[in-house]
Amino acid sequence: MPAHIPFPKDDDLDPEIRELLSILPPLNLFRMLGNAPASIKEFLDMGASILMRSEFDARKREIAILRVAHASNAPYVWHHHVEIGKTTGITDEEIDKIACDGPVTSLDEEENLLCRVAEEISRDVRLSDDALAQIVERYGNRGATELILCCCWFCLAARFTESTRVQIEEE
Repeated sequence: MPAHIPFPKDDDLDPEIRELLSILPPLNLFRMLGNAPASIKEFLDMGASILMRSEFDARKREIAILRVAHASNAPYVWHHHVEIGKTTGITDEEIDKIACDGPVTSLDEEENLLCRVAEEISRDVRLSDDALAQIVERYGNRGATELILCCCWFCLAARFTESTRVQIEEE
């Protein structure tokens, strides 16, 4: 059997973590986080702040997340955010374009920029001066910061799910 980290058993979880997991959707990512009880709540809260409390446009956010997932070769994140992205209006054709090899150039100018930002952060860690200047000009300081934070957090989620070998849930 390939190396992996097993999910924690209910009996091994603190009652507080067991209760938290019982009210969350039954996602393997959440279950794996049960192995890190000191971090699970903060991880979830940060994710919720990005997905539900950020002022950054949800459709634009999902384009960036999908490009992070593609650039990071993270099928778990990709799978879940294809579905979320569709709820924000991203089409199957756009999803295919986001998943291209090489720079994304076949979407509109803004969407190409979102993909560029996501890819630079995922692959180079540091966003280029040119891309940073473009997103500050387009979205202002708050929007640029929220976009960067979103990409960085989903890099974390991608690396966590891939490194722990979290599998996509069975239907």
